[in-house]
Amino acid sequence: MTPIHGTCHERFAGVRDAFADLFAAHGEVGACAAVHLDGDLVVDLWGGHTDAARTTPWARDTLVCVWSTSKTVTNLCALVLADRGELDLDAPVSRYWPEFAAEGKDRVEVRHLLAHTAGLPDWDTPLRVTDLYDWDKATTLLARQTPRWEPGTASGYHVTTQGHLVGEVIRRVTGQTVGDFLAAEVSGADFAMSLPASQDHRVADCIPPSQPAAPKATPPPVSVRRLVDPEDTWTPEWRRAEVPAVGGFGNARSVATILSTLAGADTALLSEAGRGQVFRRQSHGTDLVLGVPITFGIGYALADPQWAISPNPRTCFWGGRGGSLAVVDADARLVVTYAMNRMTTTGLRDPRGLSLVEAAYRALAT
Repeated sequence: MTPIHGTCHERFAGVRDAFADLFAAHGEVGACAAVHLDGDLVVDLWGGHTDAARTTPWARDTLVCVWSTSKTVTNLCALVLADRGELDLDAPVSRYWPEFAAEGKDRVEVRHLLAHTAGLPDWDTPLRVTDLYDWDKATTLLARQTPRWEPGTASGYHVTTQGHLVGEVIRRVTGQTVGDFLAAEVSGADFAMSLPASQDHRVADCIPPSQPAAPKATPPPVSVRRLVDPEDTWTPEWRRAEVPAVGGFGNARSVATILSTLAGADTALLSEAGRGQVFRRQSHGTDLVLGVPITFGIGYALADPQWAISPNPRTCFWGGRGGSLAVVDADARLVVTYAMNRMTTTGLRDPRGLSLVEAAYRALAT
């Protein structure tokens, strides 16, 4: 059996059992899990290996690219600025980024960027992954585009563009990149949008899925090109760049620590009213890019009948390509996070992370 390391409050022993089962029954290679409750880290677990050959043990401070779970951190930075009165979520993006008003985007609001309703799910200009590292090029191209649908009328998941869109607004307001703002405002979180070479030894390799994703019976209305392959995350260029939608490096503990403010753990960073912004419903229906029904608030998906991820109404969540997951329940003051290196193609319904969430709620029920 794979040894499981870390700490776990006895009330949450079921989470530890579920985590161990990921290795015994689901072929996990390396992973970590965390649970915050009322601001306390009650589960902090890790196990397995950082590489497919299983030669290097996963350590307490191992980092991994968490893909779109990075959005949960990037969007929190925007919410913090809004809570301080430095950013108006209902203002036109062009108030902060004047060039963005081109091609009929003068009525696109900041909240549209955070809710995937801005109509900019991809770059119209064909790009390579290396173009994502050129911040000015990537954001200038987005500022020149025409929305693919009427902004604010529907969601269409902004897979990679959201980080550059929200990140540029943050840069225009603060003069800082998302990563620099995060480092300055959320100290000790151990989450990096851009990783220095001195930290490369801590990084677990993303292991590509063993099988391709099954084609959808009905293609979604809007197609988005996949710009990044798992192997790209192994390169120094990816690690040094800042791709805030999909390129953050962290672990379950660091993501849970950051997002615990959404569960009321740090009212100095984000007030009750500030975190309440998340639950302002922005869209509900079939996402034009994902092709599945989903409800978006501001910055996060919201629990609804199609995504019964929590018994409590004020619950938000998102996950990353391959399986990472973050769930925040503001009613229960609970955060559950999971990150790993063996990727699958099951998306937000990956049973690994969901099994940990279910175990956490069983613990609360007792």
